Amino acid sequence: MNRLLVTALFLLTITGLQAQNRKYISNFSAYQHFYNPALTGSEGSMLRTYYRNQWTGFEDAPKTLLFSGELDMADMNKATDRTRHYQYRDSRSNYMGARHAFGIVALQERFGPTRETQLGLNYGTGVRLSQSLSLRFGTAFTFNNFRLDGNSLVVDNTGDPRFQHVQGNQNSMSKFDLNLGFALASANYYLGYAMQDITKGHFMKSEHNFMKDVYTRKHIGQAGFRTAMTDQFGLIVNGLYQYDEQLKGTIEGQVKLVYDDLLWAGGGYRNDRAFHVAAGLHYRQFRITYAYESPIKEARSISRSTNEIGLAYTLRPLAKAPTGRGEPLFW
Repeated sequence: MNRLLVTALFLLTITGLQAQNRKYISNFSAYQHFYNPALTGSEGSMLRTYYRNQWTGFEDAPKTLLFSGELDMADMNKATDRTRHYQYRDSRSNYMGARHAFGIVALQERFGPTRETQLGLNYGTGVRLSQSLSLRFGTAFTFNNFRLDGNSLVVDNTGDPRFQHVQGNQNSMSKFDLNLGFALASANYYLGYAMQDITKGHFMKSEHNFMKDVYTRKHIGQAGFRTAMTDQFGLIVNGLYQYDEQLKGTIEGQVKLVYDDLLWAGGGYRNDRAFHVAAGLHYRQFRITYAYESPIKEARSISRSTNEIGLAYTLRPLAKAPTGRGEPLFW
């Protein structure tokens, strides 16, 4: 029954030619560069990964694995004192983003008979506008491959013309595209805008085009604010907005309460779709996060939760602000 239900949901996806193309991450603020290449290297040189198990307990439900690496070129110089880096430090020594940063993003998602693979090469840079504010911009060259095992599809009517072109075949579609982004960044806030799939999947590289209409241009807005409340506690607020002409708009918000830049707990909401609770631990250069997401309203057609685990490693840790207050050093 679980397999049949998930397959039926996937067939609705194929019919609409859209739902597979929007990715959701509960702790989205930890993967800013995935949405906007301008924010590549915004927290320094890092390795990150996360695993998302959606609709836990359903066979063949969506499972997503992401890996990314970011390199701040200033970290290549061992003599660089980033607390004195004139370009991207404000007076309290909080990091504002790399002058030149490169990144790689790899994502794979499995859902029933489908497998989607994404690869992206990011570049981000910035110019200083004032003592505490920089303007960043970036670009990403992306590759997507979508595979559909037509032999695994289960339909009530085997003669349904909507699915005859994919049934019984090993279907594969690939494309190349470009992403562009801009952001204003300071020690305590950022504001960004990005476009993904700018050419709408124009640069196809396969004979199968069963998912061609999925790749429409997407618009993404991001914002975040962080501050110290006491000497030990800090507050982080992040927001994310995604829009395309097929799925329209989705807005997400997340709030984190941070203790001594070591532990944090928080929660978030995705409009008409889900809410989540999350927590994280930062120990030296390692970070681990966990999020539990529960569907609401229309998304409750499958009343199963989603679990998400994230890991990160900072190649060169950031120094705390000399004020000694509990200002968070992450988003």
